[in-house]
Amino acid sequence: MPSGKGMTNTHAVDAALEAMPYGLCVWSEDLTLQVFNSRYAWTFGLASDALAAGMSLRECCRAVIEAGNYFGYSVDELYEAMIGRFERQKRQEAPTQYEQFLRDRSIRTTYTNRPGVGWLVTHEDITDANDHLTALSKREADLARQAMRFETAVDNMAHGLCMIDADHKLVICNANYANLYELPDHLQRPGTLLTDILDYRFENGMRPKEGPMAFLHRRVRTISEGKRSVDICEFENGQVISVIHQPMEDGGWVETHQDITEQRRSEARIHHLARHDALTDLPNRTLFAEEMAMAESRIRRGEMMAVVCFDLDHFKVINDTLGHAVGDALLQQVAARINYAKREHECAARLGGDEFAILAGPLRSPSDAAALAERLIATISKPMEIEGHRVIIGTSVGVAVAPTDGEDGETLMKNADLALYRAKGDGRGNYRFFEKGMDAAMQRRRAIESGLKLGLIRDEFKLVFQPLMELESNRISCMEALLRWEHPEMGFISPVEFIAVAEEIGFIVQLGEWVLQQACRVAATWPSDIRVAVNLSPVQFKSRRLLESVERALDEAGLPASRLELEITESVLLSDSDQTLETLHTLRAMGIRISMDDFGTGYSSLSYLRAFPFDKIKIDRSFIEDVGSKDANFEIIKAVIALGRSLGMSTTAEGVETEAQLDAVRAHGCDEIQGFLFSRPLPEKDALELVTRLSPRPAIGAQRSYA
Repeated sequence: MPSGKGMTNTHAVDAALEAMPYGLCVWSEDLTLQVFNSRYAWTFGLASDALAAGMSLRECCRAVIEAGNYFGYSVDELYEAMIGRFERQKRQEAPTQYEQFLRDRSIRTTYTNRPGVGWLVTHEDITDANDHLTALSKREADLARQAMRFETAVDNMAHGLCMIDADHKLVICNANYANLYELPDHLQRPGTLLTDILDYRFENGMRPKEGPMAFLHRRVRTISEGKRSVDICEFENGQVISVIHQPMEDGGWVETHQDITEQRRSEARIHHLARHDALTDLPNRTLFAEEMAMAESRIRRGEMMAVVCFDLDHFKVINDTLGHAVGDALLQQVAARINYAKREHECAARLGGDEFAILAGPLRSPSDAAALAERLIATISKPMEIEGHRVIIGTSVGVAVAPTDGEDGETLMKNADLALYRAKGDGRGNYRFFEKGMDAAMQRRRAIESGLKLGLIRDEFKLVFQPLMELESNRISCMEALLRWEHPEMGFISPVEFIAVAEEIGFIVQLGEWVLQQACRVAATWPSDIRVAVNLSPVQFKSRRLLESVERALDEAGLPASRLELEITESVLLSDSDQTLETLHTLRAMGIRISMDDFGTGYSSLSYLRAFPFDKIKIDRSFIEDVGSKDANFEIIKAVIALGRSLGMSTTAEGVETEAQLDAVRAHGCDEIQGFLFSRPLPEKDALELVTRLSPRPAIGAQRSYA
C-alpha cells in the first residue's frame, strides 16, 4: 500500500493532467496507451471509461470510429494512417503537427517522440468562435484529412516513391524507396540533396553498369527536358530498376522506382526457352532461322558461309530398343560433341528429333566446311557409355555453301537437306556437298515416304522367293523371301531404296511384320522339308514386338518354328550385345535357325561368331563375283568356309551366277549356293511349282537352271 506522500503526488499529477486546456496522451514504443486525460477522451466524444491504460492503438482506433469520428474510414484504414504518422515522426528530430476537423471542431495534434519512452501526443482545440471562420476550418479539416490519406497511400504503395523539388532536394520519400536503396534515416529527411542520395547508392553497391558519370549525365538530361520518361537502370550488383520520371510545374518532379530484377530474369528465361531446345540447350529452329536471316546480309557482301545439316544414323533403333531415357541421354552427349567440333561463334541447333544443323562461317574455302563435317563424323561416332550400355552411333552430313548454293536461308537449308539425303543414300557415315540435280532425288524420296503406308494398304507389295540349293544332296533346302514393290506411278522400286526410307520414317517394323506373316503363310504350302528365310531389319530386330510377331506369324500359318530361318546383318550386333544375345537365344530355343547375312561387308569379327548363336554364315556376293579374277577374294572364301566348319556353322555362297563360281565354292566345301545360276527370285505361284516339281531332284551338274 503506497504511503500518504505517494498518494499526494499521484493526486497532484492527476490534477495537473485534468487541468490542461488540451487533450494529452502518452504511447509506449509498442504503441500501447499509457496515460491520458479526460480532455483527450472528450476530443473524440468518448466517455472517460471508454479508454483505459494498456489499450493498443488498434483498440483505441476502434473506439474512436465507433464514436462517429473519421467518417468514411474503416478501423484498419485509421490504424494504418496512425501508424504512418508515428513512424514518420520517429524519423524527425522536431515534433510534427497535423490539423484535423473532428466533431465540428478544429483540432491541432502534435506528435513528439521520446526515445526509450514512446510518444507524447497533444490535441488542442483551435476552433475560432466566430461563425465566419467555420467554413474555413472545415476546408482546412478536409485538406488535413486528404493529406492523411495521401500519406497513407504513399506509404502503402507497392513501388518506391520520392518527390524532389526544383533545388534537387528531397521533399518526401516512402518506406519502399528507402528500403530499395537501403537508405539510412538521415538521407530520408526532407531537404536532403539528391546528389547525397546518389553518392550513397554508388558507394554501397548500386553502381550503374554505364558508370556513375554517364548515369548522372543521363539523369540531368532527363530532368532538363521536363518530360515524362521511363528509364531502365541496370546496376553492377545485378539489380534492374524501372524509374518513371514525372515533372511538376514548379520545377520539381516525382519518381516511382520499381525493382524489376526478377521480372527481367523471368523474361530472359522465357526468351531463352523460346529459342533453345529444352533437352540439349542447343539453339532451336526459331533461333537458327534468326541467325540465318542475320547471315544473309553477310553473304550478300561476299562472305562465304555454309549450312551443315546432319542427323544420327539409326537413332530410332536405339530409342525404340533401349528406351527414351537412353535416347535422350545420347542426344545430350551428341550436343556436347557438336559444340566441341564447331567453332565457338558458330550456331549449332537441334532442329527436332535427331536432326541438327550448323551455320558455319566465315569460310576461307569449301574445304573448311568439309573439315567441319569430318570432325562431326569422327567425334559423334566415338563410343558412348549410357546407363550401362555401350552405344555407337554414326552421322550423315549434308553441306550447302553460300553464295554458290544459295544466298537465303531457305534455299541453303533445302540444299543442305538434299545433300544429307544423298549422303545417307551413299551408305551413311559420310558427307556430301550439294550438287545440282539432287532436288529430283529428294522429290522421289518424298514420294516413296508418302507411298509406303498407302502401298501396304493397296496391296502393292509382293514377295518373291529365291531357292537355296544344298550342294551335297542337290536339293532345295530353303527359299529366301524377298520383298518387291511395284508403285502404280514410279514402277518398280528397289528394296535398297525403299527399305532405308522405311527405317528412317519408323515404318520398317510394320512392313517387316507383314513380310514375316506372308512368308510363313506361303511356306506352309510347300513340302515339309523346305525352310523359308526372312531378312530382319536391324530396327525390326531391336523392336520389343519381335518375339511376339514371330510367334504370331508361325501360329497363324501353322508353320513349325524349325522351318523358319531369320537372317540378320552384322550391324545388329553393334550395340547392346547382352540384349541381342538374349533375343537370339530365345529365337533358337523356339527352334528357329539364325543366319548372318552379307558376312564380310560390315563389322564382323571372330568374336561375334563365337559369342552369338548363328546356324549359318552367308558369304556376300561381292566376294563371289570376283572369284577367278581376285586371288584375295578366293582366299577369303576358303577362310570363311573353314571358319564356319570349325564353329559348327553351315555356309551359303550368295550371288553364284557362273559355273566357275559354283565349282570354286563346291571345291572348298561350301554347303549351299544361291544365285541366278540356279534360279532367279520367283513369284509365289512359280515358287510352289518349283519346289513340288523337283522330285525326284536331278543333280546340279545335270541341270544348272530351273527358272
